[in-house]
Amino acid sequence: MGSVLQREEMDSIAELFAARVFDFAQQVVYFPIRHHSPACSYHLLQTIAAYQPQIILIEGPDNSNPIIDVLSHEDTKPPVSIYYAYSVEQHNYSCYFPLLAYSPEYVAMKEARRLGIPARFIDLGYGSRLESLEHGHDIKRENEKVSYQDEKLLTSSAFIKRLCEAMRCRNFDELWERVFEIGGIRKPTDAFVREVFTYCYLSRQCYAEETLAAEGHLIREAHMKMRIAEAREKYGKILVVTGGFHTYGLIEERSHPYQVKQVKDEKVYPMVYTFREADQLSGYASGMPYVNYYDTVWKAIRKKEQEPFHRSAVSFLAQLLKSLRAKGETVSVADAIEGFNLIKGLAVLRDKAEGGAYELLDGVTTAFTKGERSIATERPIETLAELMMGDVIGEIAKNDLDVPIVRDFKEICKKQKLQLKTTGKSQKVLELYAKESHRQTSQFFHCLQFMEVEFCQKESGPDWKNYRNVNLVRESWNYSYSSYVEARLIENSLYGGTIKEAAINRLEEVVKQLPLHKSQEAARWLLQAILMGLEETGAKLFALVEDSVKHDGSFTSLCQTLKTLSILNDQKRLFVLRETERLAQLIDEAYYNAVTKIYELTRPNPEELTEIAEHLKYLHTLAGKGEESRADEIFADQLRDLLAHDQLPAQLEGVVTAILCDRGELAQEEIARRARGYIFGTPDRMLATAQYLQGVFTVARDIFLYDERLIADLNQLVESLSHEAFLQVVPELRLAFTYFTPMEISLIAEKVAALFQTSVEEIVRPAIDGQTLRQARELDQAIQKEFAKWSLM
Repeated sequence: MGSVLQREEMDSIAELFAARVFDFAQQVVYFPIRHHSPACSYHLLQTIAAYQPQIILIEGPDNSNPIIDVLSHEDTKPPVSIYYAYSVEQHNYSCYFPLLAYSPEYVAMKEARRLGIPARFIDLGYGSRLESLEHGHDIKRENEKVSYQDEKLLTSSAFIKRLCEAMRCRNFDELWERVFEIGGIRKPTDAFVREVFTYCYLSRQCYAEETLAAEGHLIREAHMKMRIAEAREKYGKILVVTGGFHTYGLIEERSHPYQVKQVKDEKVYPMVYTFREADQLSGYASGMPYVNYYDTVWKAIRKKEQEPFHRSAVSFLAQLLKSLRAKGETVSVADAIEGFNLIKGLAVLRDKAEGGAYELLDGVTTAFTKGERSIATERPIETLAELMMGDVIGEIAKNDLDVPIVRDFKEICKKQKLQLKTTGKSQKVLELYAKESHRQTSQFFHCLQFMEVEFCQKESGPDWKNYRNVNLVRESWNYSYSSYVEARLIENSLYGGTIKEAAINRLEEVVKQLPLHKSQEAARWLLQAILMGLEETGAKLFALVEDSVKHDGSFTSLCQTLKTLSILNDQKRLFVLRETERLAQLIDEAYYNAVTKIYELTRPNPEELTEIAEHLKYLHTLAGKGEESRADEIFADQLRDLLAHDQLPAQLEGVVTAILCDRGELAQEEIARRARGYIFGTPDRMLATAQYLQGVFTVARDIFLYDERLIADLNQLVESLSHEAFLQVVPELRLAFTYFTPMEISLIAEKVAALFQTSVEEIVRPAIDGQTLRQARELDQAIQKEFAKWSLM
């Protein structure tokens, strides 16, 4: 590091460090860190032991101080996090402050507790920090997972880019590991801390003061200075642990004027966290990658292993072997030994005392995939990355900071007799029609799914939203409780103190964004609200659906709405609907509006033809239910006008013709007559025959079962097609015949067999058996090779 950082100002930096940063004779000692660095935590422990501070001040929101005792408690097991949430201008914002076992902030809290001295956070609260910036609303992102520990200026400075190039490191993380993790644990604490300060100081000098102010660093540093000044009045020896990027800002004599806008009612909770969430590779911008790997290194450092990185590499190679074998991969101990030898060799080649995470990855790439990276050989690298990330979930000690929504969740689970004492999967079968308590459990589960709590998953039962399996009377759910569920519940505490309240507020946020002219969206969310048992929001949505139906000009949207409303009407007993007459009137209105929009189907989107055909069939089904208001002449008139259009797509002509024949508006022979018009028409019409049949079979597939002449005509069409045209038509014909049941296909096969005066077994037998086909292919390849040999190709 020293050889790379030779600059004219190096001497002045060293003097500044010795006099103002790390002088144990001073009242305040500053310890610069990188968040989640095992080496920083190691030297922090050495510093605390040598300096023996009376208080430790830590970079972190000062409104979190009441929960330091919970975080440092022996029953708390990292990874954990502090969760911040606040609302302003009808928007909700949240932030996380993750802590790992090797995070310097966590190590400082634990060591302070062990020594019996106070530890305090000194930074601005999350909400106050953002609201105090002029452009605070520009940098906030609603519902986005944000980390308080932002290192983007530190890691992306021009100085770091040049340093990576000079030291031939592929990225900042490899540079950090090489200089500060692997090399750092072998250096004296004074030298290590000086290099961290120098590195952070030079990164900071790459930015103008305006940038630092805009990113909120100056206002935070001014606030931390104030807290340090307060501590000076009470304590003789103060250790300040902050991100290295802020250290110079804290020792600058120049003050920064600022005015903090205090945010009221900001929620602060301790919560569990996971390795996956804390890993940089999962999107956590302020963390180090491969969290589980560095946790293993930290444990080895704490055990005073001579080579903690190599010890960790051996552990992960063993885990990799076991995992790959469990996945059916053929790997051997020899591969792992070769990988470890490569790690050590790469470390020597790269001038490192030990091979770290990047040598482990490179060693496995070479030893297990033989250096050939492809889809087929990717599994060892993917598996290793998963192992290095880890899947550990933390624990929080019991405390009085009870989150209302978590308490409500547990009370409901107790009432519904749901198992929360184990993390294994449990099953719950719900008798929806027979037991009211089971319907309440179903509503609870649907609420949790909507809120993305990840507690339960429906395995079987009616799917009302997609109109599948609606004849089933039971729901089967799998559920399992873990600390991860609690984390998701705390995130939802932004929306309310109970499950029902949070679900209502989240749903109303969705409803605000719904366009008035899309009734199908409003109807879908109405159904969702009823499934969740949210009567109040359901009433508001019902009124919204009524307005949307009046303004909706889309045939497809209105038909989707009509189907959803019909589900509610058919299941009004299950859903305990009260305003059934109002629902019936709305169904009539939606039906009327849908049939009056049929005129727009003369030039439909080709990709929507099948969906439109199903909608027309559904309208036909409703018209046949017996109510005169639905069976009036409007539907028939619209269909006749549509059929008279000379450029109507073949599939729609088929379904409209079939509906009109079924209603008695046309003779049954009309279907076959129009089919022959396609079969014996122009080449373009011949190719559209299959599409016409698809439309017909949507409503009246039985015509193909009794009209033997139509089968003969279709056979004549197939015989007359060229090879290219046949290949073009076959996929559409296959699709058309998927409307038939296996029994109906057998009946058609008998008629085709009779047409050719043969047996069904003969016509279903493959034209060429597999062995003959393979022999022909091998012969063709042999001929090609021979022709190439004699230059005949």
